[in-house]
Amino acid sequence: MQGKTIVITGASSGIGEQVAYLLADFQVQMILVARREEKLQNMKREIEKKAAKVSFYRADLRDSDEMEAFLSFLHQQPDGVDIVVNNAGLSIRRSIADSLDRYHDFTRTMAINYFAPVRLLLSVIPMLKQNQGQVINVSTINTSLIPIPFWAAYQASKSAFDTWFRSAAPELNAMGISTTSIYLPLVKTPMILPTAAYQNMPAMSSEHAAQMIAKSMYTKRKNMKPWWLIFGQLASLFGRGLWEWTIPGRLQRGGK
Repeated sequence: MQGKTIVITGASSGIGEQVAYLLADFQVQMILVARREEKLQNMKREIEKKAAKVSFYRADLRDSDEMEAFLSFLHQQPDGVDIVVNNAGLSIRRSIADSLDRYHDFTRTMAINYFAPVRLLLSVIPMLKQNQGQVINVSTINTSLIPIPFWAAYQASKSAFDTWFRSAAPELNAMGISTTSIYLPLVKTPMILPTAAYQNMPAMSSEHAAQMIAKSMYTKRKNMKPWWLIFGQLASLFGRGLWEWTIPGRLQRGGK
């Protein structure tokens, strides 16, 4: 890892923040991007007490002009980019009935979960190719399971980029760029706080998720996922008919 330049999106909280602190003991150059500049400044001060060096860039990657400025910043890096950790994301739990006048929920979710990482990677692929780099996509187990009600915006956006990334992976691999998809279950981060139903559910710690991401930087595994996900996939495959038959009745009875 010594001397690598690592870009982490969504770096000011949750999983991205923990990845940055986990890498602090190594002689790497981190480029942290997020919307909260003060938090990024504090992180830089703390991390640079150790071995790593930090540059940060305040940007909302959903904003076209801010994304363009951030990409210009990346292309000014003298040694290019070695690793991109696509971590920034947005989660929305809302029924379709409550979304009829909220089309913006879908556009803003797609903007950060799909369009932003696509635009970022299309820009930095030449640098990654030159450095024989790596792209790590922080995804969700939901992309491998049957879709569930109330999560249409989130699940569609995460599945869109997961499909794009898996489709592009063979081409990227042929260029010498390693690709890693990390499929996480529910993780305790600020992103899940607005969803009351999640507060008492089992969830992975953000520290554990960060360890998985950091490990993939040297193992270069194609994907990392919970061992039990295969059983969920089988249930989604063989139980789809039963699920689609029973769930409307439950929703009619007020099920959440």
